[in-house]
Amino acid sequence: MAKELIRLSDCFVQFDDDIILDHINLYINDKEFLTLLGPSGCGKTTTLRLIGGFLKPTSGEVLFDGAKINDVPPHKRAVNTVFQKYALFPHLNVFENIAFGLRIPKTESDGKKQRKIKLSEEEIQRRVMEMLEVVNLKGFEKRSIASLSGGQQQRVSIARALVNQPKVLLLDEPLGALDLRLRKDMQNELKRIQQQMGITFIYVTHDQEEALAMSDTVVVMDGGKIQQIGTPEDIYNEPKNAFVADFIGESNIIDGIMRADGVVEIFNRKFQCLDKGFAKDEPVDVVIRPEDIDIVPESEGQLRGTVTNVTFKGVHYDIIVDFYGFKWLIQTTDFCPVGAVIGIKIDPDGIHVMKKSQYSGMFGDYSSYSEEYEEISDADYDPDAEEEQEEGDEE
Repeated sequence: MAKELIRLSDCFVQFDDDIILDHINLYINDKEFLTLLGPSGCGKTTTLRLIGGFLKPTSGEVLFDGAKINDVPPHKRAVNTVFQKYALFPHLNVFENIAFGLRIPKTESDGKKQRKIKLSEEEIQRRVMEMLEVVNLKGFEKRSIASLSGGQQQRVSIARALVNQPKVLLLDEPLGALDLRLRKDMQNELKRIQQQMGITFIYVTHDQEEALAMSDTVVVMDGGKIQQIGTPEDIYNEPKNAFVADFIGESNIIDGIMRADGVVEIFNRKFQCLDKGFAKDEPVDVVIRPEDIDIVPESEGQLRGTVTNVTFKGVHYDIIVDFYGFKWLIQTTDFCPVGAVIGIKIDPDGIHVMKKSQYSGMFGDYSSYSEEYEEISDADYDPDAEEEQEEGDEE
């Protein structure tokens, strides 16, 4: 059974008249990879700062191993932080950057008096070389920081944070400065390092793909509140409200009516689903993921609509389809031309029913998405630019 390591109990943070965290409750287990996910301003970095000791809650408690640590300063917590800006020392080589924290004497207390503990050079050498191996930088110890790529510098930053053997590593959008390919490589590396070291990682990001790829647990936040906590699979397949459904991947979110257990009505048509426990004729939000929709001939469809936009995305097409004035996104390998009238079929397990919430009606219609695609298409051809190019060629 997992052991609880950190608990935030009814934590409230307010700056002047702004509520940043609104009475959140969260526990984090030992050796867990937990991600705080949400848009800018949702409170995820503030939550990280509470755990790191860089900020005190206005009210509520931060507990570590069952002990309240609200007033414990950052350097006395068994926690280290990796930021997006690596803050490495340019005048020190890789080895000395990682060893920096180990060379600072630690103060220990036996209850009666305090004494300073200094590590031997042999112990420092052993720990640094061990960390270089963990982050796949063996042989880089004498390199200058300026000679490293962004990904290598990030690894040095992680090694420096881990070499002090913290129980928890906090990571505040650490991959934000890297390009897409390198970011994906580092996602795999971070998960491997976390499993190899066997310590708790608490990761902050606004990138839902990053959260789904690395985490044991995802905490989705908005407006200073926790919207949902669960495994990546739970968050994606069973979103609690329209905000979560929209923020985690693409979603068509449609108004529906729950006619009975396992039966939901959309656009006056009844669909079989797997959801139960709603009141008869209760208004609900219905989530249908774009990849769960099958395109069929118009005559065979449960609903029929008109294709308004098609965009090739490499492995699939993004197709916008107008159903009774509401535009859906369908992701399919089947090409359908603009103007085609198509039918769709959705299996019961492709339909997810949610309670109405404050986010109802705010997401899920791809009308604006379609308009953006049309604007992009229009921008592809600029006759003035072509004319200028021809004039330049003549000169």
